Amino acid sequence: MQRVALQQTDVFGIMRADLERVEARVEQAATLEFPLASGLVLDIVRAGGKRLRPLMLLLAGRAYTADLDTLITAAAGVELLHTASLVHDDSVDRAALRRGKPTLNSRLGTGAVILVGDFLFAQSAILAAETGSPRVVKIFATTLGDICDGQLREMFDAHRIGQSREEYETRIYGKTASLFAGSTEMGGVIGNAPERHIQELRGYGSDVGMAFQIVDDVLDLTQTSTDIGKPAGNDLRQGTVTLPVMNYANLIGETSDRAGTLRAVVEGEITDDATIDDLVQDIRQSPAIDGALDTARTFAERAKQRIEIVPDSETRDLLAEVADLAFQRLS
Repeated sequence: MQRVALQQTDVFGIMRADLERVEARVEQAATLEFPLASGLVLDIVRAGGKRLRPLMLLLAGRAYTADLDTLITAAAGVELLHTASLVHDDSVDRAALRRGKPTLNSRLGTGAVILVGDFLFAQSAILAAETGSPRVVKIFATTLGDICDGQLREMFDAHRIGQSREEYETRIYGKTASLFAGSTEMGGVIGNAPERHIQELRGYGSDVGMAFQIVDDVLDLTQTSTDIGKPAGNDLRQGTVTLPVMNYANLIGETSDRAGTLRAVVEGEITDDATIDDLVQDIRQSPAIDGALDTARTFAERAKQRIEIVPDSETRDLLAEVADLAFQRLS
C-alpha cells in the first residue's frame, strides 16, 4: 500500500470558510506569551491535518438550527483538546517526530511540555464554556476523561499479546473515538436536534473514530517511515498490540517460532531493528491486514447507516463522505 494525502473533496470545499474561522480561533487560543514555546505550539497547531473532528461537529450542527458562532467556538475547543492530548501523548511516548516534524518534547524539557499541554487543555475548556451550554461542557469533560482512560489503558494494558478484541476496542474508543463521538454529539446539542438524533450522531462519530484508528493501526505497519513521519511499525516497536497484530497472532497460533518472536518483541525482550523489520514484513504479507481493514469498513458502514436519520440531505451526504475519508488514506 502507498499512503496518499486526503484529497480536497466537496465536504472540505463546502465547509472551507467555516473551517478557516475555526483555525483562526484555535491559533488565537493557542498563543502563549513566551515566543519560543508559542512558536513551537503554533507549528503543531498548523500541522494539525484536515480538522476532521471540528468538521464533524460543524456538520452535525449544520443539519439543524445551530448558531454558527457557537459551533465555531465549540469546534475550536475540540481541536485544541485534540492538540493538547497529542502533546501529552508524545511526551509519554517520548516521541521525537509527529507527521514528520519535531515534537515539543524534542525541543523542550518534560516539565515545560506537560505545562504547555495543560495550558492547551485549559484553553479548550474555556472555549467549551463559552458556548454557554452546560451539556456541551459536560460532554467535553466526559470526553477528556475518556481520552485519559484510553491513554492509561495504552500505558498499562496494551502490551499483552493475548488481550481480547473487547479490550482493544475499549482502549481505542477512549484514545481516539471518544473525541469523534463527543464532537458530533456537541454539534447535535448546539443544533437543538431531537434527542434520538443526538444519540445517533454520537454513535456515528464513535464509529467513524473507531474506523479511523484501526486504519491508523494498519498504516503504522504498512507504510514507510517517510510516509507516516515516524518509524514503520512504531506501535509494535513500543510493544503496543493493535488489531492487525492481534489478527496475526491468531493466524500463527501460540506455539510457532513466529509466535515466540512476536511475544518477545511485544514484551521488550527483542529490540533489534532487523528482527522487528522482518516481523513487520511478515504481518504485511499476511491476511491480518485485510482482516483489520474489514473491521474498519464495518464501523464506517454502520456510521453511514446511523445518519440516515439526519433530515438535511446535503449534510447527510457530507457526513457520509467524512465516514469514507479513513479509507482515502489507503490505495
